[in-house]
Amino acid sequence: MAILVLGGAGYIGSHTVYELIDAGRDVVVVDNLLTGFRQAVHPKARFYQADIRDRAAMDKVFEAEDIEGVVHFAASSQVGESMSDPLKYYDNNLYGTTVLLQSMVAHGVKKIVFSSTAATYGEPETVPILESDKTQPTNCYGETKLAMEHMMSWVSKAHGLKYVALRYFNACGAHISGAIGEAHDPETHLVPIILQVPNGQRDHVSIFGDDYPTKDGTCVRDYIHVSDLAQAHILALDYLLRGGDNNVFNLGNGVGFTVKEVIDTARTVTGHPIPAEVSPRRAGDPAQLIASSAKAVEVLGWKPKYNDLGTIISTAWKWHQSHPNGYGEG
Repeated sequence: MAILVLGGAGYIGSHTVYELIDAGRDVVVVDNLLTGFRQAVHPKARFYQADIRDRAAMDKVFEAEDIEGVVHFAASSQVGESMSDPLKYYDNNLYGTTVLLQSMVAHGVKKIVFSSTAATYGEPETVPILESDKTQPTNCYGETKLAMEHMMSWVSKAHGLKYVALRYFNACGAHISGAIGEAHDPETHLVPIILQVPNGQRDHVSIFGDDYPTKDGTCVRDYIHVSDLAQAHILALDYLLRGGDNNVFNLGNGVGFTVKEVIDTARTVTGHPIPAEVSPRRAGDPAQLIASSAKAVEVLGWKPKYNDLGTIISTAWKWHQSHPNGYGEG
């Protein structure tokens, strides 16, 4: 039986497909390629170019393939864009998930691992954040992801769906082989933006706000290697396939780094001065987000391998040096 990965041509999705295939699994990928890349899909995965909002297309996949479980990454995920274009996020994230779940229910597929986000918590009251903490999103992206979690909970009650929501923090790094990595257009994630400076694609990096209540005034985030995230999705899927109940897990390293600290680490890794300039704060950015992943370690047996920031940035630098235009060449 096969695992269906939705959004499997995207950044975290493509790394999860690589890990699944390395583990000997049969994998089917669905992606509309609006933000994903066909070249990022593992050659051993069966690929369907389709949109999860297209019920007929989703039904066709479930009819053609023997699917035992779904891993769901297909969503819009830019915080800033979600504040300026919230209806896009309700359409792609919430309506898309509605159609997906309708098709899953119709075809009796009852296991789903869902890519959620730390943005569901909003501005945390305590650090590190626990799964039981309040969920009060400060941006539309986090709001739609939380609503998707709630949708799965109600579908579970009505139809016996079993789900795991993985709330993760700042994904970064690239596959250790350098075969795939991070490529967004426009690029909004901190590490690749920083690395565009030593790659000659921008002359400086902007720091959005240096007046936050943190040790150096810049935002604090928990950075987690994309391949470690991928492994957690596989562990969560196996947990469900063994009969595990609905659950929510944080994924992070439990250590926070400021924006300035990430830039300093990138300077060390690349040997480049990487000039930085302070810009105004962005709407919806919490001051700090740090995860407690103790539950994922205990329940899923998750063991992050790449938990050193220097190592994470080194894998990203390897990818960006060899692919300065992402998947745009070769």
